[in-house]
Amino acid sequence: MVMRFCILGSGSSGNSALIETGTTSVLLDAGFSARRLAALIAAAGGSMERVDAVFVTHEHSDHSSGIESLKKFPHLKFYANSATARAVQKTLTWSPEWKIFATGSSFAHRDLEVESFAIPHDAQDPVGFRFSSGLEGDLFSPRRTLTWVTDLGHAPQSIRDQIRESDVVVVEANHCPRMLEADPKRSWTLKRRISGRHGHLSNERMSELLLSVASPRWRRIYLAHLSRDCNSRDAVELALVALRSMLTCEFSIVPHGGGTPFYEIG
Repeated sequence: MVMRFCILGSGSSGNSALIETGTTSVLLDAGFSARRLAALIAAAGGSMERVDAVFVTHEHSDHSSGIESLKKFPHLKFYANSATARAVQKTLTWSPEWKIFATGSSFAHRDLEVESFAIPHDAQDPVGFRFSSGLEGDLFSPRRTLTWVTDLGHAPQSIRDQIRESDVVVVEANHCPRMLEADPKRSWTLKRRISGRHGHLSNERMSELLLSVASPRWRRIYLAHLSRDCNSRDAVELALVALRSMLTCEFSIVPHGGGTPFYEIG
């Protein structure tokens, strides 16, 4: 059974991705309005009507602002830990069907197996997710795994272990430190927050992370959550030079505000 994945949008203006299997279609974060999400999903070749759940990494608006307008779809289930659900609920005029999990726990949604893990970011209790579908050793429905890790200032060993055993990895490449320092729009305090250990991953930290756990299992690496003002494709490519020389997997650099076509993790 094939797992399909696409990024609908990535960056400070909104974040969301779509995962589909034979029996489910789920959103990973909802940083866009319901109307915009429906349009993005349709443009990618999917259908909002098929989506049956939303997985929320943390409460920051670029990951959760669309939940208010998703009340138009009362069948949706919303997976979050208790701290994130409380923080998001305070911003809503309705009560979603929350499916609360403990950070670090594993659980199932239809034919998806989901592992949650803590990430270091300045939110209530932010998490990354590892999604798996299929069976080990099954020729017709092989087990495939995708790990989503964005919005983190550094990567402890627990995160590195999650990334190593994945077919597809979505990881943050938020900023170029030199561009961030030179940026005239951001205050010194904001720059320190972004570059801190509970902020966002720089290109160099992204490269160090991937080099430390480089795996022949990887099929594709997505570099996401790029800053509009403090990063560039050329800067990310420069940080990838060592990785490209040692790995045969594909790399996709997702531009700020952009998305990707569906990728079949078959």
